[in-house]
Amino acid sequence: MKLQLLILLLTTIQLKAQIDLKFDKRFVECEDKWVAFKMDKDSAYIYGFIYIDEAAGFTFNREGSFKLKSNDSFEVEKLKDASIKIRLSPNNVRVAIIPNSLYKDLQIDSVPEWLKHYQTNLNSISRLYRWGFLYNGWNECEKALVFLLKANEINANHKGLAVELAYSYNCLKDYKNALVVLEKAILQDSTNDYINKELIYTLIKTNDIDKAIQQYKQSVKNKIETTHHAENCYNILGYYYEQKDLKNFKTWKKELKKWPNSNEKIPQYVKLMEKELKLIN
Repeated sequence: MKLQLLILLLTTIQLKAQIDLKFDKRFVECEDKWVAFKMDKDSAYIYGFIYIDEAAGFTFNREGSFKLKSNDSFEVEKLKDASIKIRLSPNNVRVAIIPNSLYKDLQIDSVPEWLKHYQTNLNSISRLYRWGFLYNGWNECEKALVFLLKANEINANHKGLAVELAYSYNCLKDYKNALVVLEKAILQDSTNDYINKELIYTLIKTNDIDKAIQQYKQSVKNKIETTHHAENCYNILGYYYEQKDLKNFKTWKKELKKWPNSNEKIPQYVKLMEKELKLIN
């Protein structure tokens, strides 16, 4: 969508009700909601609408800003005939959901007119899968599961659906259902690195470490993409850490070092494990 020239419309609106904003919501909890950010250095609240763009993910459509004046009135600086859209990433920023009682004062509708362009094909499998994928990415697995199960009813063989469904189950510690999904998925796509990763993780969580190791070795033998090899080794190593099995812990630490690793936290966690096991000072 093209950005137009920004025109600021400054209005002062009298308030009868006291402002009541609670900054306790993450972006992911605010799909299709009007929100305000905490007061900035100019004592203004930036506000706008959070929605999901199927391609871009969670997006903030900025509407403008407002200030609460000493005479209990709002000074609203509204963006008119403009579009400022900001893609949102997972973080710890908290926003306030704007209560319905302030809609009139801020000159906003409960549902923006432009939102209809982003709410087409609500029950299509591609949309359901995408929403599930996005919520999983924000670690909102319970919400993700709702969309993914609906997609599964339409077509269980939709590309990427099985492993995303299993990810939700694993996230919710429902390893039994994750295993059912993954054992079927691996038969259909044995060289998929993401499916292999989730299956190895699930087997570890169900205490089937021998099968997890067998699956890891098979993935290496099949020359599967190495993206998740380090993570797989780390998860196996973690199992032996919990078992206080020093011999196997050392073995899998060596195996872990064979593979490229983009997750800088893994080496940090390994060192903490070594300290706990008194392998290092």
